Amino acid sequence: MNAEAKRGPAPALVWVKSSYSGAEGGQCVEVAVCPGKVHVRDSKDIARAALAVEPAAWVAFLEFAAR
Repeated sequence: MNAEAKRGPAPALVWVKSSYSGAEGGQCVEVAVCPGKVHVRDSKDIARAALAVEPAAWVAFLEFAAR
């Protein structure tokens, strides 16, 4: 038996949309945080694979975007 089979299914991600996103939709990004990874996806195309980055990389991106 491999390690993946012993662990069981991964918990579902809880996606959160930015408070800056309007109710009408449009160009929105959703984020889901889990231990060790931050997942980012396009809210208009949730079937497409999400981008997963290390938390430190996500913080660096947010700091850059805020400047």
